[in-house]
Amino acid sequence: MTEAPEAPSTARMIDYWLGGTSHHPVDVAAAHAFEGAYGPCADIFRSLRAFSGRAARHVAAGGVDLFLVFGAGIPAQGNVHEAVPGAHVLYTDLDPAIVAAGRALLDGVAGVDYVPGDAADPRGIGAAVLDRGLPGWTARPVGVIFLGLAAFLDDAALARALAEMYDLVPAGSRLAFDFDATELAAYPDALAMMGPGFHMREPEQFAALLGRWRVTDDGIVPVARWRPDGPVEQVPDAFWGGLAVK
Repeated sequence: MTEAPEAPSTARMIDYWLGGTSHHPVDVAAAHAFEGAYGPCADIFRSLRAFSGRAARHVAAGGVDLFLVFGAGIPAQGNVHEAVPGAHVLYTDLDPAIVAAGRALLDGVAGVDYVPGDAADPRGIGAAVLDRGLPGWTARPVGVIFLGLAAFLDDAALARALAEMYDLVPAGSRLAFDFDATELAAYPDALAMMGPGFHMREPEQFAALLGRWRVTDDGIVPVARWRPDGPVEQVPDAFWGGLAVK
C-alpha cells in the first residue's frame, strides 16, 4: 500500500484496532468516528481474533491442515496461519487493494497464499487456485473460516453462500462462523454508520441459515465464551459464533 487511499477500509480499521501497521490516517479517522458513536472497539476485535485462533487450533487438533479463509482482511495480528503454523492457508478477499496488501505481508511465508475471492460466490475462486493453495482439498477435510462477513449479506445471499461452501468441501470439513448480534441496535448513531446493507441477527435466525451445516455441541454463543483459554473476556456480546461440521 504505497499510495494512501481516499476512503477508509473496514479491514484496515480492524488492523488499526488490532494494533497492526497496515492502515492509513483515513482508516484511523473512521475508526475514531465510529468509536465516538459506539465506544472503544479494540478489545472487541481482539476478542473476535482470539476466537478465530481458538477455532482454527481446535479444527487443526482434529487433524485438519487445510484452511480456506473468506473475507480475510489484513492477514496479521494472530490470523489463521499464525494460529496454526505449518498448515496450508488460502486467504481470500473481495477488495483488490486488501489482497495486494495481504500478499505483500505474506511474501515468503511457506504454504500460505492470498487470492481474490468472494464469500458470496465460493466456487468463483476456481479449482486450479484451490489445487495450488490447498493441496488435496477435494479429498481431505478443510477448515472454512467465515468471520466478519455475515452482516453484509442479506438472508438469501447468506444462506446461498453457506450452502455453496458446504457443497465445495469434503465431508468432515469444519466451518468457523460469526455474525453481528443485535447489540449494536442500542447505538443508533453507530448503526447508521454501517449503512442500510448491514444485517444484525438473533442466534436462532442465524442458525436457520446454516442449512446442512451442523453446529457442534458448543452451540452458538458470544465469541468470547466459545472454548475460552482462561477467564472469559469482559467485552460486549457484539459478535456471536461457533463451529459447524459437514
